[in-house]
Amino acid sequence: MELDLYLDELKELVSKSIANYESQIVKIAIGRANPALVSKIKINYYDSQVTIDEVASIQPVGALQLVVKPYDIGTIKDIEKAINDYKLNLTVVNEGHQLRLNYPQLTTDKRKEFVKQLNLITEQARVNIRQARQDVNKKIKNDKELSEDIQKHYLDIIQTEITKAINKIEDISANKEKELMTI
Repeated sequence: MELDLYLDELKELVSKSIANYESQIVKIAIGRANPALVSKIKINYYDSQVTIDEVASIQPVGALQLVVKPYDIGTIKDIEKAINDYKLNLTVVNEGHQLRLNYPQLTTDKRKEFVKQLNLITEQARVNIRQARQDVNKKIKNDKELSEDIQKHYLDIIQTEITKAINKIEDISANKEKELMTI
């Protein structure tokens, strides 16, 4: 089999792992209002699942507050329920025509707890990427059409891609940790 096919498979697995990682760390509060934290929460809107950012505008107001203004006032209760069900450690105030989301000020202990949570999620992302490498490496080693030299060459290229992916995860993690620890 061609190297491109192995690389495509690997890149697809790695990109899914990175996207999953990014969606998980967005949920970790950073001590200031972050529209991304609520924008992708799904609500039931006329019998279909849509994200909040599709049915409302989300604007930061100050460092610890977001305002969610639904385009259709009839969805305000659904949006409020979805945000409360998501358990984001914030206070939701329904003002009739909009929702005001208040974030608590993070203590140093809470920030450290979030960094530990980030490290666990980061390690799981690394494991997922390594698992993708193992899957592709196994396919390369089982490909009887490839000589040992070509297999070694393919495995080296795969390892280079994995190193890039893990470095990307590390960079994302370092930036998130910096955000978390910035007061």
